Amino acid sequence: MSRQLARIRADIEHAAGGRKVELVAVSKLQSAAAVRQLAELGQRAFGENYVQEAAAKQVALAGLALEWHLIGPLQSNKCREAAQLFDWVQSLDRLKLVALLAKARPADRPALNVLIQVNIGDEASKSGCKLAELPALVDAISAAASLRLRGLMAIPAPWPDQDRRRADFRRMRQLFEDLRQQHDSVDTLSMGMSEDFELAIAEGASMVRVGSALFGARQTRQV
Repeated sequence: MSRQLARIRADIEHAAGGRKVELVAVSKLQSAAAVRQLAELGQRAFGENYVQEAAAKQVALAGLALEWHLIGPLQSNKCREAAQLFDWVQSLDRLKLVALLAKARPADRPALNVLIQVNIGDEASKSGCKLAELPALVDAISAAASLRLRGLMAIPAPWPDQDRRRADFRRMRQLFEDLRQQHDSVDTLSMGMSEDFELAIAEGASMVRVGSALFGARQTRQV
């Protein structure tokens, strides 16, 4: 795993051309032991899809100074746990979740870092807000003292045609730049995964989410 991490870090550095780009290791469906192994190599940010799975891993890895990102779809009945467990929620995509997360964030914790997930390709089967819904979400998050708007996240369609992928990444970059002009707290554009993170970085990503290229193919859901 050390070779994979070193290679990905080198690829990120090369694609970034001097910009700072953060790596989130997607540890969903991976064991706590695998997370520990990466943590011992210096990786600190980990992305999880499932609240309960993340909770179990946090117990197993208690004592490690890790940063936990929720990157999977968030159900309203999981908001209380998510607000308590995670440092970042990257998948906020509807107004109902804003109030639930804000209310549940413990007062003794820093504000919860939030990214708005945008359905940039308007895909019926994919999570994320529509472009027309974005302004209302921005306003609601900005008004919540226990939440901190950090930027945008997207999972564009995996088009075989690189130009089509690039177009979606560029649209996200423009949305991000417009938002950053309006809000000082906005500094993060999360896009790009194992198969396309270099392209995403070239188009402006400041955070990438890499799983299979680090851990190998996922097996079954486990802790």
